[in-house]
Amino acid sequence: MKQRTTLCAFACCLLAFSGVYAQKKRSNKEIEKLKTEVAAIVEENKKQSQVMVDKIFSFSELGFQEVESSKYLTGILAENGFEIENSISGIPTAWFATWSNGEGPTIALGSDVDCIPKASQYPGVAYHKPIVEGAPGHGEGHNSGIPMNISSALAVKKIMERENIGGTLLVWPGIAEELVAAKAWYVRDGRFDDIDMCIFTHVGNNLGVSYGPTRGTGLISVEYSFDGEAAHSAGSPWRGKSALDAAELMNIAWNYKREHLHPLKRSHSIFTDAGDQPNVVPSKAAIWFYFRDIKYEGIMEMYAMANDMAKGAALMTGTTMTSKVLGTAWPRHYNKVIAETMYANIKEVGLPEWSDADQQLAKAVQTEVNSEKIEGLPVKLDELGLPVLEPISGGSDDIGDVSWKVPTVTLRYPSNIPGLQGHHWSNAIAMATPIAHKGVVAGAKVEAMTIIDFLLKPDLMKGAWDYFNNEQQKETKYQPMISESDMPPIYLNKDKQDQFRPELEKFYYDETKYDTYLEQLGIEYPTLKD
Repeated sequence: MKQRTTLCAFACCLLAFSGVYAQKKRSNKEIEKLKTEVAAIVEENKKQSQVMVDKIFSFSELGFQEVESSKYLTGILAENGFEIENSISGIPTAWFATWSNGEGPTIALGSDVDCIPKASQYPGVAYHKPIVEGAPGHGEGHNSGIPMNISSALAVKKIMERENIGGTLLVWPGIAEELVAAKAWYVRDGRFDDIDMCIFTHVGNNLGVSYGPTRGTGLISVEYSFDGEAAHSAGSPWRGKSALDAAELMNIAWNYKREHLHPLKRSHSIFTDAGDQPNVVPSKAAIWFYFRDIKYEGIMEMYAMANDMAKGAALMTGTTMTSKVLGTAWPRHYNKVIAETMYANIKEVGLPEWSDADQQLAKAVQTEVNSEKIEGLPVKLDELGLPVLEPISGGSDDIGDVSWKVPTVTLRYPSNIPGLQGHHWSNAIAMATPIAHKGVVAGAKVEAMTIIDFLLKPDLMKGAWDYFNNEQQKETKYQPMISESDMPPIYLNKDKQDQFRPELEKFYYDETKYDTYLEQLGIEYPTLKD
């Protein structure tokens, strides 16, 4: 358990040090009654949840450009008594919202909020139909997570105030998660130093939670920039030093290296600067890599190899090279005690009741994108996710950095359709429909009930920290991949968002005129191919 130092009486210090707070002792029957009530409050407020989900969907903001989304969400929290701190870690769209009811655990509720390039899509339409051609869209479903957390936080807050339950709720956004470029900075800057536990939430297609090492990888995101000398490409090419040649040579070298990488490793790259026009030898060029592995040591090994290749490419071309870390994500490790407690609540809440229209849409979308199974939405809960014994490569999430700082789990809630490829327009189809709305309500109930458990059962918090200190960290210690001088790349995506924002603004959801975003867009639910 984290140490807390106060100027109160010695006994209070001992209580804080051990993680046992001076809450009124309640029986299990009383706690279960409060959990039933907090779930009922979430259900009563489902209209507010739906509006938040639809509103963020309509903003369609990329990482670091979540201006309207952050303003809207913090406005709701401020209206409900939360104190807002903006520009966390030097990121203009990052914020922490805190509400305290006195001495007790500090529980952080986080989720992502950014969207995907070129994923604009009409919700409820089971085929490709962009709202704005080429524009960003919520092709992963990050429009739903913070609304879910706010729904659960406001329900818990109501119970805490009435029952005089001490503790602090902290709601925070995973800014620019698609760039894995914020959470490691939060951790580096001490934002989680005084947190007792973190519940992170992420859109999925079932209600689920896991513990231990999880499927997927960590990564480091690095841009290598080369500087050369311009010249006329036809008149005097010998006088030039091509920065693009250097970037291409590095790319070729790394592609040869792929043959010798372990199958659990992953890497991908794009050119971010490839010169201006063909008749000018490029004086500047840049290539951006993600290096992924299931272990921190493997990530850093790949990073070191890439650095050597970049230096070699510069030597071969007579150019100079600089590099910049743009983001990092540690491999994730989730807390057993929190996960087991949460899964008991998942079984209590169960999956939403899907309508025929919901299932029609899901099966039509699965058919449209050639999913392996055309089974619609799930009707059976997933099992509790157990530690991954045989590592499996895959995606990354910078919640991994938080999970090595404080006991953490990720709650996945059923707001999207199974069998889709991810980071794709098809993943946006469900995200402003009854599927997303029902999934958010179910997830918020689970989250709220779990918060009540940890506020009122101090042995749970003690157990979570025992697992964190004595099991999770037995062989692995967290080491940041960023330095004190690394700055978050807040300039990313600005040009893309500026290009499309004027058109997207025409489609922002107006909840004062329309019951749902589907109604505003004039969509019959579901809209299927003939």
